[in-house]
Amino acid sequence: MKERIYTIPVSEAFRQDCECTLCYLEKKLEDEEIEYYLGPSLMEPDHRKETNETGFCTRHYELLYNRQENTLGLALIIETHLADLNTFITKEYDRAEKKLIEDSKMSFAADIKNRITSKPTESEQYIDKMVGFLKNLESKCSICKKLDFTMDRYIDVMLYLWFTEDDFRELFNSKKGFCLLHLRKVLEGVQKYLTPKQKAIFVNNLMKIQTENLARIQDEVNWFTRKFDYRYKDAPWKNSKDAVPRSIEKITGFCRFNR
Repeated sequence: MKERIYTIPVSEAFRQDCECTLCYLEKKLEDEEIEYYLGPSLMEPDHRKETNETGFCTRHYELLYNRQENTLGLALIIETHLADLNTFITKEYDRAEKKLIEDSKMSFAADIKNRITSKPTESEQYIDKMVGFLKNLESKCSICKKLDFTMDRYIDVMLYLWFTEDDFRELFNSKKGFCLLHLRKVLEGVQKYLTPKQKAIFVNNLMKIQTENLARIQDEVNWFTRKFDYRYKDAPWKNSKDAVPRSIEKITGFCRFNR
């Protein structure tokens, strides 16, 4: 298989022995992003502007903090992010405070009337706006955004290699399929990048691999449970000793278990 710069990360990932090659690839990317945000990005105004606006998801805040390599840098990111959040939240509350006080003093009759009418009060409009803002904030993460973009590119490369490189197709077909999270992302990539005929060819191949390996790991978990039955006490563990964490990752994607 002729390697190109943009195909090397994908082909390297598919040479790993794991339950999901895309999990392996995404973990590698994620570790690189964590290191980047705790280092070089602190000096780049464009990235500071982005993190001020979006922040990170719970998972990536945990990873950034648990790295314990640049707590001061993380504190600087959090400080300016909080400044942006506090400015917006305080500004919106200052606008709504007077009306909130007024609505808190409305009569019983007015309260009942407002409850049955379809028109929201100004207080309710403020609450709706804040709920929308906070939900939108929860869905934002600078690292997730970069991972999603790069993984989409890698899935495109993977599909290209599968149709153009016999060696890669053989390698792909020898793997264990994907976790269900990445199975969904691969299928989304199929919808996005392939022709109708290519979709049918690839998905038929993919789902044969996927169903076989889901059955395999189910059997491994089943054997793990049987080993706790005295009748199987002396039977070999086979490939089931780590079946529980591998099965969880097959369902959810990569997890940072204590192993």
